[in-house]
Amino acid sequence: MPLTPEQQAEIDEARATPRQTLRAVSEGMERHLYVAHPVLDHGLLRVIDYMGDDSAIVQAARVSYGRGTKAVSNDEGLIRYLMRHWHSTPFEMCEVKFHVKLPVFVARQWIRHRTANVNEYSARYSILDREFYIPAPEQLAAQSTVNNQGRGAVLSGEEAQRVLDILRDDAMRSYDHYEGMLSQEGQQGLARELARMNLPANIYTQWYWKTDLHNLFHFLRLRADAHAQYEIRVYAEAMCRIVADWVPLAYAAFEDYRLGGVSLSGKAVEVLKRRLAGETVTQETSGMSKGEWREFEGVWR
Repeated sequence: MPLTPEQQAEIDEARATPRQTLRAVSEGMERHLYVAHPVLDHGLLRVIDYMGDDSAIVQAARVSYGRGTKAVSNDEGLIRYLMRHWHSTPFEMCEVKFHVKLPVFVARQWIRHRTANVNEYSARYSILDREFYIPAPEQLAAQSTVNNQGRGAVLSGEEAQRVLDILRDDAMRSYDHYEGMLSQEGQQGLARELARMNLPANIYTQWYWKTDLHNLFHFLRLRADAHAQYEIRVYAEAMCRIVADWVPLAYAAFEDYRLGGVSLSGKAVEVLKRRLAGETVTQETSGMSKGEWREFEGVWR
């Protein structure tokens, strides 16, 4: 279960006590506020607080650009203009704070995005729960033979079962030893800050993660991409659904220009021009490396 009965009771109480406010409110985001969205086997994602909506982006842009925005006839057009031309500061006027429960190895990948405020559950002061991420059978894949940081064919049969047994057994054994080392009644035991080093990377941790919309879009562009690791991608996909309800105009522009768009190098643009002019262009005559050419060709497949 992603939530304990106590956590669910706290959420129910918060949602049952609405408060009057004069600040801008996103009705779409209000539906998500405090609600826990399950992710993976024991993980969760929920919105704790937020600031701003689509109108906050427009308001900031018009203050910043003044008369320069008069050619844009509506809010949607302005937001699309801002996204299209990489004007980031208006999107920074919106902020969101998430409560995330995630495996430690996912957290270590996630924390590389250094544009957020983070406060993580402390295993120096508290004892971590006996909860581990164990992949579903369809996520058990071999190492890719063409990508050093990717997955290949899905394991099956006895090999899949062997790997699942190892993951479960190692996780439970490590936690048994962790529990056995902790200070207990009648024995001195080991300090929590030291005992935690024996825990595996698939144990769950939790944190509050606060960021602005511009940096959240950057996170989602990378982590909601089809090539991102599955275990972090499912969190990003859950965030995408929430953000689409929070700032629908901004998310639609982001989906069009970032998630669904591509960036082309100067050489790639030149190749397109040559092809449109009827010229046959190969990798050897393009001026691109084999890797660049492969990525360029992959855009059209």
